Amino acid sequence: MVTEFTEFDVAIVGAGAAGLMCAMTAGARGQRVLLLDHAAEPGKKILISGGGRCNFTNLESAPDRFYSENPHFCRSALARYSQHDFIALVEKHRIAYHEKTLGQLFCDGSAKAIVRMLCDECATANVDLRLNHIITDITKPDRFHIATNHGDFSAHAVVLATGGLSIPKMGASNFTHRIAECFALPLTKTRPGLVPLTFSDSDLNLMRPLSGVAVDVMVGCGPGIFRENMLFTHRGLSGPAILQVSSYWRMGDDIQIDLLPSMDGLKFLRTQKQAKPRSATSTLLGEVLPKRLAETLVENHNLSGPIGAIADRDLARLGESLHRWRLTPTGSEGYAKAEVTVGGIDTTGLSSKTMGANAVSGLYVIGEAVDVTGWLGGYNFQWAWASGWAAGMAA
Repeated sequence: MVTEFTEFDVAIVGAGAAGLMCAMTAGARGQRVLLLDHAAEPGKKILISGGGRCNFTNLESAPDRFYSENPHFCRSALARYSQHDFIALVEKHRIAYHEKTLGQLFCDGSAKAIVRMLCDECATANVDLRLNHIITDITKPDRFHIATNHGDFSAHAVVLATGGLSIPKMGASNFTHRIAECFALPLTKTRPGLVPLTFSDSDLNLMRPLSGVAVDVMVGCGPGIFRENMLFTHRGLSGPAILQVSSYWRMGDDIQIDLLPSMDGLKFLRTQKQAKPRSATSTLLGEVLPKRLAETLVENHNLSGPIGAIADRDLARLGESLHRWRLTPTGSEGYAKAEVTVGGIDTTGLSSKTMGANAVSGLYVIGEAVDVTGWLGGYNFQWAWASGWAAGMAA
């Protein structure tokens, strides 16, 4: 129920995953909490996540699954509110769930159950949730002053939980970054993360005919090495493996793809040459790779025809390319297709224990707005829960 109060202990801006968690946690401590959002409903990104089933956390969540300029920053929050804590909350609300793959936990039913759970917890904690409120300014003459299109509010503490730049059609903006700059909080450079990669026309000439083909691969870029499916598209490469490595990729970097991570490609080709010299190379390679991909690779190496007619050095060249296919992306599909924003509020300006700004008493930043980016598979939700809880316990 909306009250007439305009003064609060804590005002949280953004009713997404991190904001809802922070609100219910602070409210449960007895704080008078205001939760504001410009949207007409809370948890919009939760509702579309995981194909509508919400990949709400990951059993393997650990600090090394998160990317940041300060890789140690996330340790405190993740340790104090773990995936097991959130699973216990889900079970408390009797939400059925399952492990899909690689530790990823999804609702059996709709993601609406997670939003309902968080909203119920907020209601129990007497959180004052106000939607359709567009914030025009946040200042701090003494207490924080929050100006909106529906009136002004004041609070001892303000928590910025409006996310990053990814998926602007869902209302994403640089709001938190702008407010942070007003309070002189340092920012790191931002870029799209967990996003499909694009390529030059010369590479696309090979990729476009393969659009829709998926293959199990190992993809690496710098310290990021992932084994999952890769998907060819008419714009370049996508699929979980590419989305994962995109968070580590920077303009000008190469990515290296192993198309046969479970076997020795050259050994396989040599064995086939001895056993089936009259068979077409593409047919044999099609036994271990998708047929269309095998045909394209063989044609690209000018090795069509029976495998017995191929010189050993050319077979070695094909075998090498199966494990060390180097490509240089020209870019990504941008924030419109990115699941997260890499970079944001510099962690040097925040407390890893409370998520509070070191230089501005009472100001906190949580969730995607902070320079902490998780892997694909429920890790970014776990960061939202953990950072939201940490701020909720402190604000």
